[in-house]
Amino acid sequence: MTSLLILLVPAGLILSVALTGHGLGSLGRVGLRRASGQARLKSAAAVLGAIAVALYTWGLLHIAGAVLDAEDGGTGSSPLLPCRTHGQGERALTVVDYSVDYVPLRFVCETKGGGGYAAESVPGYINPAVLGCALAAVVCAGAAAVGSERGVRKRPGA
Repeated sequence: MTSLLILLVPAGLILSVALTGHGLGSLGRVGLRRASGQARLKSAAAVLGAIAVALYTWGLLHIAGAVLDAEDGGTGSSPLLPCRTHGQGERALTVVDYSVDYVPLRFVCETKGGGGYAAESVPGYINPAVLGCALAAVVCAGAAAVGSERGVRKRPGA
């Protein structure tokens, strides 16, 4: 689990920078005023995708911190530190293990008897913001593809 986090965090950072560079670079070459509608939509899709990836990576960093806290042994390590919620100490005493869900992104405290609950490790805005930006990126990319398809059909000889 930790090895997956070690791979995903740098990959997310690299991908968000690459998508931002692609989105802004394509507009920079032509210029915002001279860019076609499809070029603007493709750039918007890339930048929105970069924001979604960056937010997801930010959530992964929160998860990585929770995993480090959970794996830290020694005095005060039981119950697991990320599973301790203010005002719900009894629930934390039933925690036996943890897991990580990647979609939606959350740190899950597993309790005796097979149940579990999501710890408050990932800020509440991360999952909705990632979903919103990813959907907006897909819509922009789809609109650019539809516009590009229509342009091909309207050209004579195509």
